[in-house]
Amino acid sequence: MSAIKETHFQFPGQTNFYKGKVRDVYTIDDKLLVMVVSDRISAFDVVLPEPIPFKGQVLNQIAAKFLSATQDIVPNWVIDVPDPSVTIGKICEPFKVEMVIRGYLAGHAWREYQAGRREVCGVKLPEGLKENDKLPEPIITPTTKASVGHDEDISREEILKKGIVSEEDYTLLEEYTRLLYQRGTELAAERGLILVDTKYEFGKAEGKIYLIDEIHTPDSSRYFYKEGYEEHQAKGEPQRQLSKEFVRKWLMENGFQGKEGQTIPEMNKELVNSISNRYIELYEHITGELFIKSDSPEIYQRVEKNISDSLSRLN
Repeated sequence: MSAIKETHFQFPGQTNFYKGKVRDVYTIDDKLLVMVVSDRISAFDVVLPEPIPFKGQVLNQIAAKFLSATQDIVPNWVIDVPDPSVTIGKICEPFKVEMVIRGYLAGHAWREYQAGRREVCGVKLPEGLKENDKLPEPIITPTTKASVGHDEDISREEILKKGIVSEEDYTLLEEYTRLLYQRGTELAAERGLILVDTKYEFGKAEGKIYLIDEIHTPDSSRYFYKEGYEEHQAKGEPQRQLSKEFVRKWLMENGFQGKEGQTIPEMNKELVNSISNRYIELYEHITGELFIKSDSPEIYQRVEKNISDSLSRLN
């Protein structure tokens, strides 16, 4: 199976190129962004050595579906999706915070709580909660958006005090975040899922706020199966979940959490294929649609041609 590990395209009018953990981003004429969602996989803010076939396609197509389903709440950056692994959109100046919202005590928030902390990002949490319990109401726990290394927790107060985002804009970001999470929760419920937590990124263009990047994908969100949730909680059992957490768990079991001096465990072909299959399962469950593999021996040529054709139309 072919996979997109990294791209090195040159397009007419190309003014910049940025390689993120997972995405290769091309700037065209300082007006358009071409985002190639590669098959790289990251965990604990570290890119793992082996790409996962079809992972980029899964993320790109889920994001496209949910960006379309939420554009009545907030406008988004998408102009065209010319290839299963590519989105082309409007250039926005990104806010330097990621808006994380949590409806349940899981993942990072649970690890903080388990360590005895009762406040996350300035938000107080009640005593007596168990892992994966539903929170009294969804909480927003923003993080700083790091160019390199780890994103850091930050409170609303610190964001405003440091002038990272203006109060007027931040109030809007919070409102959009809550509305998007509510919509995501409703869409998940239709699929027999619980949207546990997720993150949104926003940017600004011509004085207007846009939703950017991806939403409601297994890389940016955690889902539980609705069926059996209450029963598992009552018995103190782990929840069945649809997210990237299984990759993090595998890494932790093999002594890796992205800390200095730790070595990434070997990823054999069997593991890579199993992760690929899990992503496809995630896609089908989250969207309710059959996943059609866009496999091709000339994967890079296909992606380059589809982008070039789209840019020709858009210009």
